[in-house]
Amino acid sequence: MSTQALAGALADDRRRQVFAAITLGDGDVSTVTARTGLSARDVATAVRRLVDAGLVTDDESGLHVDGERLRELARAGGPSAPPPAASPREAILRTFLRDGTLTRLPAQRGRRRVLLEHIAERSFEPGVRYPERAVDDALRAWCEGGAADHVTLRRYLVDDLLLARDHGVYWRP
Repeated sequence: MSTQALAGALADDRRRQVFAAITLGDGDVSTVTARTGLSARDVATAVRRLVDAGLVTDDESGLHVDGERLRELARAGGPSAPPPAASPREAILRTFLRDGTLTRLPAQRGRRRVLLEHIAERSFEPGVRYPERAVDDALRAWCEGGAADHVTLRRYLVDDLLLARDHGVYWRP
């Protein structure tokens, strides 16, 4: 990341407020929202941009400032190699999946479709017929400990034509 890219990532007031809250130890969107007084949407957008810029990491233990990356920039005194760019698909999956568990379903249809395709590809073989109970079991594994439930997930998969259904039997077309 160049100094210019770093400055760009922190040029927005909301991103600086979110960065400061994370620096002070707020490890999730709700605590950052409470500290900054910003809307949850503004905080989530700022977090995503800070993560994409490589300034913040978002892992199973929460949000953290990437201190090593900042030290690397300070030592270099100028531009350094950017972190590997994540594809939009990888960024979406990283945002909504933690250790193979769905944290929540995206509200935006395009992002939700990317996530649903990922889940369908990893849970169901094309053409294989599954009874409803097997589908529920496979989807429960994705939802354990997250904010989504397997029934909603199943409905979205059927609505988006990623799973077909007939008399309680499901298959991936």
